[in-house]
Order: sequence, then C-alpha cells, then structure tokens
Amino acid sequence: MATQRPLASEKAPSHLAPPPPNPKSNITPAVPASVIFKLLAFTFAMITLPIGSYFLSVKTIFKGNSTYAGALAAIMANVVLIGYVVVAFNDDKSEREEAEEERKKDR
Repeated sequence: MATQRPLASEKAPSHLAPPPPNPKSNITPAVPASVIFKLLAFTFAMITLPIGSYFLSVKTIFKGNSTYAGALAAIMANVVLIGYVVVAFNDDKSEREEAEEERKKDR
C-alpha cells in the first residue's frame, strides 16, 4: 500500500522540523594549542634526534661501525617516545587536578 506525500502547502510534523538555531555557539577548539605544540615538538624530535645521532655517531664515536650507531639511534627514538608519554601523562594529570579544583569551587 502506497502512502501519499504531503503537499507543499502542508506543514511538516513537529518531530520532523529542524531544531531552532542555537544563538550561542561554542567555538573553542577541541584540542588546546599547547597540546598541538607539544605534539609538533616531539614529532620534530622523533625525526631529527635518531637520524642526527646516527650520522653524528657513525663517523665520530663508533668510527664507521653502523651497527652501534643504529642501536644508538634506536635508543634515542625510545627516549623521545618515553619523554612524550611522560609529558602527556603529566599534562593529563594537571588537567584532572584543575577540573577537581573547579568542582570544589562550584560546591
């Protein structure tokens, strides 16, 4: 059985009508700028530190032994990664503490 389409002159039911526009819009970014800057800094460090340490150490420290220089580069990549995790945990911890202080003030 087919249903009829409503005529253009008929109003749509209220549950199909679009919601009224919200005059106040939240335009704050989802991620704070400080988090983006930290991510960019650690990305730059993840690219430059292992590669730089490899090429610096292969000629100067290890006298051409690329195995040791590669191991040093891998260690440096892990140092950057661990540093990022520590900074991220501390940043999250400070945000939680600020939120708890705000909740205490509101009470």
